[in-house]
Amino acid sequence: MSRDLREYARQTTFRLIIGGILLLFLIGDGLIYLIYGPSAALSGLICLGIGLLPLLLILLALAIIDWIVKRANRE
Repeated sequence: MSRDLREYARQTTFRLIIGGILLLFLIGDGLIYLIYGPSAALSGLICLGIGLLPLLLILLALAIIDWIVKRANRE
C-alpha cells in the first residue's frame, strides 16, 4: 500500500489555512460584534475581506500560471 505524502501535505496545509481563516472571521469578528456591536462587525467583515483580496488574487494568478505550464508541458 503506497501513500502519496505530497498530496497528504498539500491537503493538510489547505485545511490549516482554511481553519485559520475561519477562526479569524468567526472569533475575530464575533468579538468585534460582542464588544462594539453589529455596525462595527460589518466594518470588520469588510476590512477582513479587503485584506484577503490580495492573497486571493495572488493564488488565482499562481493557479493560472500552473495551468498554463501544465498545458504547455503536454504538447
